[in-house]
Amino acid sequence: MPNIKKVSDIKSALLRPALTSNFEVEIAIPAELQSFVGTEQANLNLSCSEASLPGSSIATMENLNDHTGVTERLAHRKMYDDRIDFTFYVDANKYFPIRFFEKWMRYVTDEDNEADTDRGTGVDKTSPSYHYRMRYPDGTGGYRVDGVKIIKFERDLKQSLTYTFVRAYPIAVNSMPVSYDSSSLLKCTVSMSYIRYYIGDTSGAANETSSVNTSTQKPDTKPSSDVP
Repeated sequence: MPNIKKVSDIKSALLRPALTSNFEVEIAIPAELQSFVGTEQANLNLSCSEASLPGSSIATMENLNDHTGVTERLAHRKMYDDRIDFTFYVDANKYFPIRFFEKWMRYVTDEDNEADTDRGTGVDKTSPSYHYRMRYPDGTGGYRVDGVKIIKFERDLKQSLTYTFVRAYPIAVNSMPVSYDSSSLLKCTVSMSYIRYYIGDTSGAANETSSVNTSTQKPDTKPSSDVP
């Protein structure tokens, strides 16, 4: 027999879809770049106009030997997207998103070491003979950060999902065409690499835990008279 649904059940299940326009991001900053960012971090987060919730997959291997004529695919590794893209509105005062992510990438390649004394080459970065030497990714002076986040929520703020990226840093600032045609908003799209992400369910998890606890409780019964 089919399950009979009430109209209220259908409304609550199907007529309240999640909207793509309710989100915010948090861009973590390497300690060595904090002075460059100053008070602009909040504005940087707010200027993000587009992001993508990341995906993942499970890599499998074929097992042909356990059952005759049967091919099994067994999991052996979890795979993540190789990058995450963020798009920012560029302000007309400082062009800050462009300046900041270019600064971060220059920090990765140690390009801002003006005198080049640490390398001992004495070659200025404007010289054709200039070469790069990458910094260490982690530890003191590292260029990777934890805490880059995408927070997806709804208007009523009752539900949200927080995607937190581990060991993230920018690997590309995409080209931004400009022309004499009709003006449009200048946007800066940045690709960031990371090793993995995890999801923090800031509201649904509490509800799930609550429902599990409730369902495992014993039903209310009257106490037996022979219990002391």
